[in-house]
Amino acid sequence: MLTRPLRRTLAAALAAGALVLVPAAVAGAHSPTIAADVICVDGAETVAYTSTAWPGEGADPTNDPGRQNDQVDISIDGTVVGTGSYDAPIYSFSGSAPLPAGAAPGDLIEVGATAVADWGNGFAGGSFTSIWVTVPDLDCAPHATGRFTGGGHQITVGGVKVTRGLTLHCDLLLSNNLEINWNGNQFHTTEHLTTLECSDDPAIDQTPPRAPIDTMVGVGTGRYNGTDGYTIEFTLVDAGEPGRQDRASILVYETANPTNVVLDVPLQNLTGGNLQAHEDQPHR
Repeated sequence: MLTRPLRRTLAAALAAGALVLVPAAVAGAHSPTIAADVICVDGAETVAYTSTAWPGEGADPTNDPGRQNDQVDISIDGTVVGTGSYDAPIYSFSGSAPLPAGAAPGDLIEVGATAVADWGNGFAGGSFTSIWVTVPDLDCAPHATGRFTGGGHQITVGGVKVTRGLTLHCDLLLSNNLEINWNGNQFHTTEHLTTLECSDDPAIDQTPPRAPIDTMVGVGTGRYNGTDGYTIEFTLVDAGEPGRQDRASILVYETANPTNVVLDVPLQNLTGGNLQAHEDQPHR
């Protein structure tokens, strides 16, 4: 088992092309093989592995008693994290285990397979094979789901109209649309917002329709009267039908000079229209 600093040193050498790593043991007759990768599973970095018996030498590899093994242990950095068996006809199994605590992007982890039991033809167990896996730089944080629309018509809050077609997605993956009009002025967001936080307050009943969120707080940039360089901060709350309890706040200011505020509507009930929270849907 390597210490974390040594794993980092080996990873750096590998990245620089100064070191070529080979499996700790080369798979051969009566030995396991192992393949592994680090992926995102349910929002967490996870080591996914597949272990298979040696290729076999019989005429029919799907029916080769010599490849049978009733206990094959999978280890990460020397700690057993799973167990399986080699059974006909594929003599292979897969599984997953959490990434070791403290492992960071660029570190190396050793994923191994040990044939603990004797092989089906009586050959003694104990053979071990391992590979080195470099921990990738993954973002496994789950993305929020849900979206807000303008409910099919204009929203009015504090005398300020939010144009028809308000569509904002929690996941920030693709395009969003938010346009504000007031007293002959206009602010329109650029395609991507900067930050967006979606939440579900148990005290708020936003149905219908059913949705995983009822509140959206966002920050984005856009154009004020056709000029770039402005920021919007907003809050949207869907509190059910017909929309009289829905709330919104809007703040628009010059990005380089935040004291230059061109619109400031504190959080308050809508005076017209309707906010609608929804399940998410594929983006255009």
